[in-house]
Amino acid sequence: MSDVGAMIAGFVIYVLLGLLPVFGVLYVIYFLVTLPLRRNERARLFLDLLQLGLDSGRTPELAITEAAGSQDPSLGARLHLLAAYLEKGLPLAQALEKVPRLLPPQTRAMLKTGLAIGDLRKVLPACRVSLRGGVSQVRGALNYLLVLSFLATPFTVVVPIILKVKVIPAYEQIFAGMMEGAALPALTRFVLAVSSDLIALQVVMMLAVWLLTLAYVGGPRLRGWFGRICPGAAIFIDWLFCSLPWRRKRLQRDFSAILAAALDAGVPENEAVRLAGDSTANKIFSRRAQRVAMLLAQGAPLAQAIRALDRSGELKWRLANALHGDKDFVRALAGWHEALDAKAFQLEQTAAQTATTLLVLLNGVIVAAIMLGMFLPLIALLNRITIW
Repeated sequence: MSDVGAMIAGFVIYVLLGLLPVFGVLYVIYFLVTLPLRRNERARLFLDLLQLGLDSGRTPELAITEAAGSQDPSLGARLHLLAAYLEKGLPLAQALEKVPRLLPPQTRAMLKTGLAIGDLRKVLPACRVSLRGGVSQVRGALNYLLVLSFLATPFTVVVPIILKVKVIPAYEQIFAGMMEGAALPALTRFVLAVSSDLIALQVVMMLAVWLLTLAYVGGPRLRGWFGRICPGAAIFIDWLFCSLPWRRKRLQRDFSAILAAALDAGVPENEAVRLAGDSTANKIFSRRAQRVAMLLAQGAPLAQAIRALDRSGELKWRLANALHGDKDFVRALAGWHEALDAKAFQLEQTAAQTATTLLVLLNGVIVAAIMLGMFLPLIALLNRITIW
């Protein structure tokens, strides 16, 4: 019995010391990868609470405070903190600014636009659509960035460094004596000459991948961190988002959705454009919207002025059709919003696959060149021995 007890105790210790750390690492990876989905799920829950409260005739503030009063732990501490600010008498727009991590910046900006036009119901569908990007981000992380960040990239950097520091110096000394003054193969000489450059290139690629991983994990908070460190960094991030095709498509989608809701609510065109630009939570896009508003103030038609923001002309064409029709902008632009969302998903997945493929191929070429450079002198030496 004592032997059986010792075996059981040994098995338990093996599980605790061997498997639990593995499960812990897997849980950390799962936690980090699913961050966008959990952020969006928290935002969807908040939007559902607002929708239910508005449908039952309550004000947004009352709907939130009543939900927080239920003491439901699934609502999270941030919603209870928001309710506490509302109970102190703060308006909803100001209270949302006090709890920035409750909602993504774009969703928060859209809700402020809904409060400005006096009808939150009109912006809630656009808020829900803006949360769709999390699925694409998680899919890209699961398929590509995770493997490159935690497995392939560090491995392909460590091996050349070890070769450079330990193997290559001894390798050169050994073959210098055994080859009796004969020249090393051309590829070997090339690898030995540029080995430091190859290692530097791989380190740069690794840092780039880890920077992308940091951006993924940081999410909306990353802009705030950079903004506190360097005031101009937030502008750079906004410019980068406008430059990435899939991000730009989503910005166009969100701008158009809020613009349609504001126009249907009877907001003047120049004010609707400003509100729609602010709802993107992107300063670059907001500045472009302000240029459109200035053109409208100068008397330009909306369909013409919008060209300052959408150079493709598609939004101009759709707005012109809506203006000539029954002026139901939300319905007239709904199909375009779906198309923009699908195109953004396609572009993001294509970019992830292309970048991953190129990185793997480049790493493969570098490692193959190093390996061939190491083995070619050995092959030449074996040939010399065989001839003798």
